[in-house]
Amino acid sequence: MVLESRRGIVVRASSSPDSTDPSDPIAPLRMESPTGQFLSQILISHPHLVPAAVEQQLKQLQTEWDTEQKKEELSASGTDLVLYRALEEILYALVVQKFMDADVSLVPAITPSSKNSSGQVDTWPSQEEKFEQLHSPEAYEMIQSHLALILGNRLNDSKSVAQINKLRVGQVYAASVMYGYFLKRVDERFQLEKTMKILPNGSDSEGSSIEKAVREDIRPAGDYLAVSSHLEVSSWSGGFGNRIKPSRLRTYLMSFDGDTLQRFATIRSKEAVSIIEKQTEALFGRPEIVLTPQGTVDSSKDELIKISFGGLRKLVLEAITFGSFLWDGESFVDSRYHFVMN
Repeated sequence: MVLESRRGIVVRASSSPDSTDPSDPIAPLRMESPTGQFLSQILISHPHLVPAAVEQQLKQLQTEWDTEQKKEELSASGTDLVLYRALEEILYALVVQKFMDADVSLVPAITPSSKNSSGQVDTWPSQEEKFEQLHSPEAYEMIQSHLALILGNRLNDSKSVAQINKLRVGQVYAASVMYGYFLKRVDERFQLEKTMKILPNGSDSEGSSIEKAVREDIRPAGDYLAVSSHLEVSSWSGGFGNRIKPSRLRTYLMSFDGDTLQRFATIRSKEAVSIIEKQTEALFGRPEIVLTPQGTVDSSKDELIKISFGGLRKLVLEAITFGSFLWDGESFVDSRYHFVMN
């Protein structure tokens, strides 16, 4: 039986000796539109049919959109909003389906009830070998560098536990989703040019254009994704000098001029930006930002969570893969119905 919880899609599993919990969440974000609820059912019963179901839903959305376009005005709170939400949840369903197809479980919502007896929130499996198989060797080298920047000297320490600001972990997750989106976009072009044997002779000496490409940051005093669809990418591609291990893909990336890099670092649709925000909030809750009378952020009430560095590593790997799958989902939709290109 399929149940819709307040937070996400939940499967009611049949009783068996191996079942420790009768409710197994497959995604933390609940889909609310009729289209999203229909796709939720397909994800539970026949996940391999999701692409075909998406095709059917897109045809219906195209018909509805064409009908609305013939009208003189499109209500911001009417049918266009319904179509927007439906498209957003189509993209989310495609992302979830790709995780299911890879047999990789998504991290459930991090709540007080998710703690184990020692107070840790990370009770999920690592699955790192499966994550590695979902990326090209060149992209996975870049992912390892990203992990090194986040975990530092704890990169190979999976058991140690730390108390970390929950808001900061959410921001790392959101940033890593965007990094995964960016990386898949670059790697897709790299793999094509490698196959065609037209790769440029890149150089590791030109990092300045990358650092200047985009200047907007994820603001630590705001929501998880307090940015537009433009991202800060200096740390992704060359801004940390010798701290990042050289790789073929990074060398290729360094050959981009500033305009090309900025274009690749741009999330193409408002639907994808919204999905990143909602997925992060579904995992970590809505951030509550309190300002002091002086106008600074009051951190005294920030929630801390106990998490192992192995658990944090899993979160980052999931987020990068989520961003990669989001790029794939956007491309799937856009190649058929040209909804997402803004």
